[in-house]
Amino acid sequence: MSRQIFPYIADDMSALARALKGEVSRALAANGGEPPGHVELLNMLARAAGCRNFQHFRAQAEARERLENPAPPAAPEPPVDFVKVERIARYFDAEGRLVRWPGKHSDRLPCLWVMWSRLPTRTVLSEPAVNEALKAAHRFGDHVLLRRELVDLGLLVRTPDGREYRRVEQPPPAEARALIRHLSARALP
Repeated sequence: MSRQIFPYIADDMSALARALKGEVSRALAANGGEPPGHVELLNMLARAAGCRNFQHFRAQAEARERLENPAPPAAPEPPVDFVKVERIARYFDAEGRLVRWPGKHSDRLPCLWVMWSRLPTRTVLSEPAVNEALKAAHRFGDHVLLRRELVDLGLLVRTPDGREYRRVEQPPPAEARALIRHLSARALP
């Protein structure tokens, strides 16, 4: 394991020296004149700097580091291809139901995200409940295909016996989010 380095900062060197002298005197008296060990010295230095012990000193240093140097921001999302979103939106009717299954795999994925968005969140569903939700969200008559694709893509999980289903909560890709927003706005009366 590599050794972590923590900066040791004392606001008042004189106060630090007095505190250390007292700590060392107490340790010598307690140990019968034997010098303090490594861990004892770490704790003495930490107490002299105003901490309870070395673990407290270490936690303070790590917290200071996290606050002063936060994690780098996440990489920006790729831009949304609104032409593609507009093209994929043609697979849906005015009420936002999927009218036909896209031939291209790259067009199917955003459509499956729309189907995913139509399933209830944080709810255990039976297979008939999933089927009803999918039947209401499409018009081409193959809810089994949609259910299977959602499971295969990892957007829906089911128990091994197929009795219970649950939507997997995760953020949709940018284009799928744009399509979901567009279809939701379009379906409003």
